[in-house]
Amino acid sequence: MVYAVVRAGGRQEKVSVGDIITVNRVAADEKGKLELPAVLVVDGKSITSDASALAKVKVTAEVLEDLRGPKIIIQKYKNKTGYKKRQGHRQELTRIKITDIK
Repeated sequence: MVYAVVRAGGRQEKVSVGDIITVNRVAADEKGKLELPAVLVVDGKSITSDASALAKVKVTAEVLEDLRGPKIIIQKYKNKTGYKKRQGHRQELTRIKITDIK
């Protein structure tokens, strides 16, 4: 089984060909393709973690859709002072499909 650990959207993800993952928003080229840097590659019996060997590895993916995550409500409150604050946040996300590991 061939899989790779790639750096995508501020995190590291374990991926193999055909996997669909959701990462923080990343920019792709005009065709919807992007290339992810590999941190580790496992190819059957061999494990590659050397930086010079990983520079030759290409993990390509295609963007399926851009979406937004669930709304998170942030509330702050201080007792006896009349201070309260309410704020919301939705994270920008991208769903990608891994197409090739070379």
